[in-house]
Amino acid sequence: MDVAFLVPEAYDIKSVMLKTLVAQAGVGAVFGASLWSIGGSVAGYSALLGSLVAVVPNAFLAVRLAVPRRDPGAHALVRAAYIGELGKLALTVLLFSLVFTLVKPLSAAAFFAAFIATQLVTLSGLLMQRGQEQDTSNSNGS
Repeated sequence: MDVAFLVPEAYDIKSVMLKTLVAQAGVGAVFGASLWSIGGSVAGYSALLGSLVAVVPNAFLAVRLAVPRRDPGAHALVRAAYIGELGKLALTVLLFSLVFTLVKPLSAAAFFAAFIATQLVTLSGLLMQRGQEQDTSNSNGS
């Protein structure tokens, strides 16, 4: 069983998290600007809000996992991950609620398209992480 994800020293997890968050923000900005020029201001700001609803909770989880803990063991990391995921879920629900109650007019199609596109960037972060794991194992002679 591969448990490299429990040992942050095995690869530079903070670098992967930062690159993923920057990529998510970039995709959201490009998506929003594209829709702004094609579909108008409502589509543009709806897309920007959709990407923000994805990026902000992901940033919370990343900070939660990256902050040094008193106990550097696997148990503390798993606990931080659980708390981070609960916080991410709560933030996502809160931000969705705020956007749908406070922002009028809103293009739901642009909002959800940007939210989904931004969330899909996370897959590229997982692929980068996987690539770093393979590089680490290859450099050790395995």
